[in-house]
Amino acid sequence: MTNKEILIKTLKHEETSQVPWVPFAGAHAGKLVGYSAAEVLQDGDKLFEALMEVNKLYKPFGQPVMFDLQIEAECLGCDLVWAEDGPPSVSKHPLEGQEEIEIPCECTIPKKEDGRIPMVLDVMKRMKEAVGDTTALYGLICGPFTLATHLRGNDIFMDMYDDEDAVIEFLEYCNKIAMKMAEYYVEAGMDVIAVVDPLISQISSAHFELFMSRPFSDLFARIKELGAFSSFFVCGDATRNIEVMCKTEPDSISIDENVNLLAAKEITDRYNVVIGGNIPLTTVMLHGTQQDNMKFVVDLLDSMKDKKNFILAPGCDMPFAVPVENTIGAVQAVTETESVREILKNYVAVSEDIEVEIPDYANLKKPLVEVFTLDSATCAACQYMMGAANEAKENFGDAIDMTEYKFTIKENIARCKKMGVPNLPSMYINGELKFRSLVPAKEELEAAITAAMK
Repeated sequence: MTNKEILIKTLKHEETSQVPWVPFAGAHAGKLVGYSAAEVLQDGDKLFEALMEVNKLYKPFGQPVMFDLQIEAECLGCDLVWAEDGPPSVSKHPLEGQEEIEIPCECTIPKKEDGRIPMVLDVMKRMKEAVGDTTALYGLICGPFTLATHLRGNDIFMDMYDDEDAVIEFLEYCNKIAMKMAEYYVEAGMDVIAVVDPLISQISSAHFELFMSRPFSDLFARIKELGAFSSFFVCGDATRNIEVMCKTEPDSISIDENVNLLAAKEITDRYNVVIGGNIPLTTVMLHGTQQDNMKFVVDLLDSMKDKKNFILAPGCDMPFAVPVENTIGAVQAVTETESVREILKNYVAVSEDIEVEIPDYANLKKPLVEVFTLDSATCAACQYMMGAANEAKENFGDAIDMTEYKFTIKENIARCKKMGVPNLPSMYINGELKFRSLVPAKEELEAAITAAMK
């Protein structure tokens, strides 16, 4: 049985003797062949070369072709800021600042000829021909809520309170774009359409049911009609939304380290939905050793009573600089679990003792806003929480201090542990957790800062 066949059987909820493995190597794929993120995400030949190296080194059962949530947004007029070590971020939101949402006409739905779509489709077809018989290929599309946020900016979070009908209509438009992209990608040979919507973790389950249930239900039904499998891919602490996500009937759900996988699997099993995840991106994959990665995988597999309906994967798009040997260690652990368990029986991880200084919050001269992120340059949920903080800083000026702590930096990992930061992204004011995996509306954040001034 091929790796692809094992993954497909898993997505069909059938028993397999082997847990499938899907490495989400987006920009990281470029590192394997000496290309920057900006190069590999804009040049089809370089992207294809990088993907083939991923396929050779990491032996995937399933493999994404392109991990970039800005493809659709770029076609619709969003300006992008490119990075050497991660996907681009949106720097200009065409509909931001409008008093009311001006929903674009349907003629603006991206066509196959627009933006980087032709490049992506070409690489998909080349990958299908090269490895499509042995590897299930994933086409990743930007989910409707994240796309709406790319277009509207942080205003969308206040819109959800001020104009529910307009948001519902706006999301319907964004969902039509997602459906069209799914059509393009299935036609190009993709076996799985992953709807990547990281900002779902930043809203309540009530808002999900009000605004998101119908779009996602319709989208997953459409993907099924197209003959592909579906994956609902969310980053951040989506714990409160796992059940409502299941009710939209995707074939699978992918989560990151912010979610307790075993607890989430109890929910997904009730709905017969496959769950994928969730090797920690920074503490294990980026900064850990090969043995740390092997041990995490073995321990995770050993902790699961029932491995049916499970796909092992990184929690999200792998950091660019993940050491190759760490990912190879994860591959060995999932495919040769018994022998790796024996190798690691006496292994004890060595933790670094990094000292960090915590501010004297009780004696601050002015409010201090601290935003703990994975990295606002590469994580969409982090970007928009950081965007809310930046807007507050502009409004309050020198009356407040504001800083970001990126979890990709070892000292900030130590800071998170010392502060007891529960999830990323989170925002603290004067050392108190105010917003945990919820992007605050402008008025809400300003009220919290004003209260801290008294």
